[in-house]
Amino acid sequence: MIEFFTSETFSTVVSALNSGFIKTLQLFFITLIGALPLGLVISFGSMSRMPPIRWLTRAVVWIIRGTPLVLQIIALYYVPGIQKWFNWPSGETGRMLAVCVAFIFNYACYFSEIYRGGIQGVPRGQQEAGLVLGMTRGQIFRHVTLLQMIKRIVPPISNEVITLVKDTSLARVVALQEVIWMGESFMKGNQGIAGLVWPLFFTAIYYLVFSGIVTVLLGKLEKKLAFF
Repeated sequence: MIEFFTSETFSTVVSALNSGFIKTLQLFFITLIGALPLGLVISFGSMSRMPPIRWLTRAVVWIIRGTPLVLQIIALYYVPGIQKWFNWPSGETGRMLAVCVAFIFNYACYFSEIYRGGIQGVPRGQQEAGLVLGMTRGQIFRHVTLLQMIKRIVPPISNEVITLVKDTSLARVVALQEVIWMGESFMKGNQGIAGLVWPLFFTAIYYLVFSGIVTVLLGKLEKKLAFF
């Protein structure tokens, strides 16, 4: 009979959870790197002066924000292969790629609405003053709108980033071996160990520590921007 809590078992579990947490970190940072700039592009589409582009962009954002992320992951991973459009690479690489695409697009749509609110919150008179001074729209955005927008959007963006830390656990729905998946695996017989429940709940420590670090860093960023 396997002891449920020995130094050897604890070492095995922590090693497995650490490897899963690396996948969680990869998903988190890849999502931010992709979603932050893509969200800005989508926000421009939702504010486009061309009605078809504006309507189409807002419709896509509405669909993505109105449906569960877990369903988007499942659809993106399984539907292309079922419909014979294309197949993701096999194994963990394909699962990670599909999940990253789903997360990036999902969070980009949320970020786009935050960006749009930040841009539209800047008084229009400042943009008109820039035009009078002979500045191009690009110069007005970079030198007038952008800095004010960043200060306005940091708090809501921070909330989304904290949510992203926890949402990474949804990747297990396609068997991506992130930290929650690894915690569950010891209930089913991972590395010859079965019936362990505590590794699953032990994963909460990883999320609490990671969320705490992210919260502190974002808090410092907000204070710096408040100075200006």
